[in-house]
Amino acid sequence: MTFRAFAIDLDGTLLVGEDVPQENITALKRAHEAGFQVMIATARWVQMAQRVEEQIGIKGLVIACSGAQVFDPVSGTDVFDERLPADFVRELYEICDSDRCVATVTVSDRVLLKLDGEPDHSQVPAEMQWVRKLTGAADSLPRVAVIQGSAINKRIRDELQPRFQDQVLFLNSIGPTGKVLLTLTSASASKGDALNAACRHLGITAEQVVAFGDSENDIEMFRAAGAAVAMGQADEHTKAEATHVTGRNDEAGVAQAVYRILDTGSP
Repeated sequence: MTFRAFAIDLDGTLLVGEDVPQENITALKRAHEAGFQVMIATARWVQMAQRVEEQIGIKGLVIACSGAQVFDPVSGTDVFDERLPADFVRELYEICDSDRCVATVTVSDRVLLKLDGEPDHSQVPAEMQWVRKLTGAADSLPRVAVIQGSAINKRIRDELQPRFQDQVLFLNSIGPTGKVLLTLTSASASKGDALNAACRHLGITAEQVVAFGDSENDIEMFRAAGAAVAMGQADEHTKAEATHVTGRNDEAGVAQAVYRILDTGSP
């Protein structure tokens, strides 16, 4: 198999905290110059992914919102756009509004931040809006909701997962601080679904893609791709779903695998 593209998760994979190690930037620039498509594939929102692309010096398709959105920066339009179901969203918002949590909810044009206590707005991205309550804060359904807080995430799984597991994906992802986050998208919006949509748009097959990731929400992307690289610090389940394991994110594991692919054709 000749690989033609990379789909790379951000937190715990390409990033260390909020930063892209220089080794990863150099490796991906070399891959881009060699003709590889480089796609960011993240649970975060499009604007965040594009800021990372700017650091690398690329402008590719973005798989955002844990697979609920594929954005084409050339046309400025979505190739793929899936939303959480309305009845689930109503109950999720009620739970989040009634309890302590940190929640980021990506709607059509912005990211809602539900946080106990007003943040320092100088530290908040322009596309993010702090809200005291999620209910009534937006007039569109969200693509993804990411919830932090062990107690509230247990409550969401206990109360909502039994009734909505056929409509909603309940997946763990790893945040920039290493904490486990509950990531919620439509059941038709995994990173695997998004990767297939992105590949159709690019005129390539998913088998020509190498996927990189570190957590549960990357597994469907691993299964869709021709090869899958798990980070060295990933949990054993995620590693077992990958075809290869590279170094840790803080060892520039992405760069290690990219150089192997460029030099040998295999991760």
